[in-house]
Amino acid sequence: MTGEELRETMRRFPAPVAVVTTEVEAERFGLTVGSLVSLSLSPPLVGISIGRDSSSHEPLHRAEGWTASLLAGDQGAVAQHFARSGIPPIALWNGVDVREGARGPLVEGALAWLECRTVSEHDAGDHTIFVGEVESTELGRGGQGLIYRGGEYHPA
Repeated sequence: MTGEELRETMRRFPAPVAVVTTEVEAERFGLTVGSLVSLSLSPPLVGISIGRDSSSHEPLHRAEGWTASLLAGDQGAVAQHFARSGIPPIALWNGVDVREGARGPLVEGALAWLECRTVSEHDAGDHTIFVGEVESTELGRGGQGLIYRGGEYHPA
């Protein structure tokens, strides 16, 4: 079993798409994830899995928390924007409509937002699972959410 075989298999299964952001020492970081999951209702916990080679891994590790903007079905371009690698953090925010959040920027137009305090980190192969206690949620507009399936973004 190879990583590529697993990737090909998992691409057949739809995953919800969110943009995770944080701010460390007045510098903003953000990336697109398909790994946001609800872990517990009491206490309210969610998790994200971030590759150790991601430019956002170390900032998330250093930060005390993060935000997740749950993308709407028509925000595929936003997801693609934050999925690109090698972009300097300051350039990542050009042309993106965001507002300030307690733990990082919030992407405007999303279905909902979560602001989380990191409560634990767990090594998982070449990734780290960040567990966040949800400090606040906010509902955005209604409508379809964005999913990733077959290597593409789709409204669902």
